[in-house]
Amino acid sequence: MSNRVLAHTGARHPIVQAPMGWIARSRLAAAVSAAGGLGMIETSSGEIDNCKAEIDAMVATGVPFGVNLPLMFLRDETLVRYVAEAGVRFVTTSAGSPARHLPLLKEHGLTVYHVVPSVRAARKAVDAGVDGLVVEGAEGGGFKNPDEVSLLVLLQAVRAITDVPLIAAGGIADGRGMAAAFALGAEGVQMGTRFLSSAESPVHGNFKQAIVDADETGTVVVNRTGSPTMRVLRTGYSAELAAAGGPAASSLAAVQRLYFEGEMELSLASAGQSVGLVDAVRPVAEIVEETMRGFRKSLDEAYGRAAELTELGD
Repeated sequence: MSNRVLAHTGARHPIVQAPMGWIARSRLAAAVSAAGGLGMIETSSGEIDNCKAEIDAMVATGVPFGVNLPLMFLRDETLVRYVAEAGVRFVTTSAGSPARHLPLLKEHGLTVYHVVPSVRAARKAVDAGVDGLVVEGAEGGGFKNPDEVSLLVLLQAVRAITDVPLIAAGGIADGRGMAAAFALGAEGVQMGTRFLSSAESPVHGNFKQAIVDADETGTVVVNRTGSPTMRVLRTGYSAELAAAGGPAASSLAAVQRLYFEGEMELSLASAGQSVGLVDAVRPVAEIVEETMRGFRKSLDEAYGRAAELTELGD
């Protein structure tokens, strides 16, 4: 199997692990890359020295990996330059315009995909010269565009206006979702919640079990009319905050205690609607293998159903 996403990332399978703040570190990323996907290192936590150490650790493994650069949080180009000179070959940019930092990244030979929540943002990124796009639907967890558009609609709309390679993100947790994304024009998928609940994920077991126990209605969107708008796991705390419509920023002060100590009512637990598709905590290698197997099976089954329609029309 080969396509443009695989050529750009160096991965064996077109499955990208989402760059989740504090979570997308070398332990998880290395497991995903070793399984044939593309592990990603986050920098959105703002822990610059720790993130640099995690990047160095991944470079030392020799496996393909990527780094996410959340542009609105970068005070200058120091981190961008570090990534460009560290041996990283693939980056995703998000939360801002990639135009400012593209010359430096391209000068060092990096492949750059930009994360987009709308057709307008996709046009701007393509015009700026990115190599590809991560198309992120409203189903995904974490920071969201207040103007929600589902991946089903957004992926088709973006594919209609550009031919650059697309990675689909939001609501994908298995091979069925991956096959659907490919049918709509994607050449890769990004999964966050599924890897968040994996055995190698560094978060507390309470967080993982809450994902397993949740159904498809198990997330809420907080701060719909302000910033930051977020999709998070439904808890007593988050449901109350969503109903009140209050700001979410102050609620993130204790997020690390939720993530790593399991205090689920203390802050907001970023998670996507795909919580309803996660039935167990599994090793990363098993998740990647099952996703690829389910992807091929789903495509074969879809082809069979299409062939039946053709036969009926003859």
